[in-house]
Amino acid sequence: MAEKLSSSPPARNIFQRLPLLGTGGVVLTMAIAVMGIVQGLRTISPWLRIGNNQAKAEISTLVVQQIRAVSELTTTIFAMETVVPTSQERQWGNFTLGRTDLLYIGYGEVRAGIDLAEINEQSIQQQGETLIVTLPPPQILDQKIDVERSRIYHYDRGFLNLGPDTVPELQTLAQRQTLAKITAAACDQGILNQANQKAEVALASLLKNTGHRQVEIKTTNPTVCAIPSAQGLSRDKING
Repeated sequence: MAEKLSSSPPARNIFQRLPLLGTGGVVLTMAIAVMGIVQGLRTISPWLRIGNNQAKAEISTLVVQQIRAVSELTTTIFAMETVVPTSQERQWGNFTLGRTDLLYIGYGEVRAGIDLAEINEQSIQQQGETLIVTLPPPQILDQKIDVERSRIYHYDRGFLNLGPDTVPELQTLAQRQTLAKITAAACDQGILNQANQKAEVALASLLKNTGHRQVEIKTTNPTVCAIPSAQGLSRDKING
């Protein structure tokens, strides 16, 4: 009777510990599962990373949109007044009956700058914290004659007014020659190089708030300066 009573407490202790052993098994199983998940995440983590190329493309697109919002960047305006003589003769066979002379004082302006619509994502680069923008070549954006500031200075049909009465024709010819002369003078004065220099400063100021520590503007050498021919003046080039 004494032996039976002495063996019962150890058996009761084993049964009391069974729930603890079960809880420990669950904890161990959960720990193994967590370790497996962590290892799995480490294995697939390279596939979850977002590459720098995508972020760079987004930055380029935003910069292009910001630049194109300006449309055209007029950086240099060349203005000049010039005197242009024109004339026309009235012929009878090989004989000159009379001559008409017209002296025209013309005032015109030439605008040069950058066509920002030509900038695309390939024009934008990012190196570290530096934003690099390559500009298209500068060009003549507009040429116009201001007729309000231009005038006919002298008109003479010669002896007995035998010269042809051709004021409109001679004035139009004078305006065409005025535009060609002013544009040629602007090109000789380096208007395209000046446009490059001023565009570099203006665009750097425009992009200074893009969040980059440095903004570098690269210019492109200008192409041939476009000079209109004396016959190439359209009516929209005359500013009334």
